[in-house]
Amino acid sequence: MVVIRLARGGAKKRPFYNIVAADSRNRRDGRFIERVGFYNPMASESEKGLVVNAERLEYWKQHGAQLSPTVLRLAKQAAKAAA
Repeated sequence: MVVIRLARGGAKKRPFYNIVAADSRNRRDGRFIERVGFYNPMASESEKGLVVNAERLEYWKQHGAQLSPTVLRLAKQAAKAAA
């Protein structure tokens, strides 16, 4: 099953997350199919903290991908900001 989830990157105490479509059997930070966006919780005011490619997210949802609860929350947040 394909899952859209966060893959952690960045340094210690400075998290950076990629929003990825991955096989559910792969590790959290392991191999993935496609990068759909990113989330930077430490972003300053001048930097973008959340970017989501809504078209690709919708494509994966239509093909049966499940969203993790955190990605679902972030996708709603990104849609609200885009509107």
